[in-house]
Amino acid sequence: MACAPDRTAPPPQTADSPYKSRDGWARVWQAARYSAAGLRAAVRHEAAFRQELLVGVPLVVVAWWVAKTPLQGLTLAGVIVLVWVAELLNSAVEAVADAVSTEPSPLLGRAKDLGSAAVMLCIVLAASTWLLLLWP
Repeated sequence: MACAPDRTAPPPQTADSPYKSRDGWARVWQAARYSAAGLRAAVRHEAAFRQELLVGVPLVVVAWWVAKTPLQGLTLAGVIVLVWVAELLNSAVEAVADAVSTEPSPLLGRAKDLGSAAVMLCIVLAASTWLLLLWP
């Protein structure tokens, strides 16, 4: 009869991939570096993300200025950040789709359309939230 594996021990680090994470703070630091690189890439290569930043950054500042409560400010700023998150994910889907094939593909086209729809829904949510919370 085999013994049950020790689930309290950390998983063994394997040498088969140079991308395997480190332990502790080194892992957190490396993840932060990858995240910053992703944000730089989005600003550099994604026009839609730049446009959403151009509109969104002032709105985040305004959110804290016009909010009647901290929760209202967080909500107004949060829906703007949600638009940015959706755009980053949409851009990632588009980049992978473009890397997979340059030929027209119904499935890749659908993936891109779904990502775009997610961004649109987040924009509608953000606009609705701002109107609902700030309309007199």
